[in-house]
Amino acid sequence: MSFLDNLENNLKALESLEAGGLEDHKRRELEREQAIAAAPWAERLKNSPYVGKLMRDLTREGHSRRMKVNFVWIGRTLRMEAMEERLELIPGPKGVDAVFPGHRVPVDLNGEPTSLIQEWLDLLDRKRQQLESVPPEEFEDE
Repeated sequence: MSFLDNLENNLKALESLEAGGLEDHKRRELEREQAIAAAPWAERLKNSPYVGKLMRDLTREGHSRRMKVNFVWIGRTLRMEAMEERLELIPGPKGVDAVFPGHRVPVDLNGEPTSLIQEWLDLLDRKRQQLESVPPEEFEDE
């Protein structure tokens, strides 16, 4: 391979990196700015008595319905899972949002979590009813 071929290949490689590199840099910079803006809300979310009440009450309600509710912190996000459904509390620059499948609801960390719990449990109850209304599959003997 000659010097000119090598130089041409290097230039092509740099050009291909440059276009994606600028977009990648802009994306990372935007994510960084959003993380900085959301940091105070993330801290409030983690240290809020709202989260303790939410976890306690949701566990009790789930237990009374014979369903296990799992809680996990993923970075700054609190994820709750039950019956393959998720509810996430995500801090943003303007506050904390509860993200349901299909919509978002703002969360007041100074309030009570009862309405949020009820909305999610209603969704889970509807899912359970749908699952129970489906007839079980018949197994064939082979």
